[in-house]
Amino acid sequence: MIYIAGPFFNEEELNTMTEVERILEGRGLEMYCPRLHDDLEHEYMSSEWSRATFELDRDAIDRSSIVLAVYHGNYSDTGTAWECGYAYAKGLPLIVVHAGDSSNLMIHESAIANISMEELKTYDFQKLEEVRYSGKIF
Repeated sequence: MIYIAGPFFNEEELNTMTEVERILEGRGLEMYCPRLHDDLEHEYMSSEWSRATFELDRDAIDRSSIVLAVYHGNYSDTGTAWECGYAYAKGLPLIVVHAGDSSNLMIHESAIANISMEELKTYDFQKLEEVRYSGKIF
């Protein structure tokens, strides 16, 4: 299973996340995206919702074999950064889809592959070949 990390808090992020989900689904890949698995049993933004959402997402990463992060560059979503760090600490392969024009070294250096949205359409998730980041570093 591929865990999809990434923000979906504005229209651009939501459109990007939806496209990533569409690409993976079209390739027949099993995925988990927190956007699609929100905790609906608790009041949104309550402490109970917060704890339940954290546990759902952490447990989904624990069940995954790959973490794919949608990364918007200089703008960094703290939840996505945490998911990337957790994946790296667990030894899970991290694939970063760069949706922005720059990257923080802690994100791209922890990834086995740094790819574009176009490359996501053909990246081989079985081989997990290394793709170094070659863009602007901030």
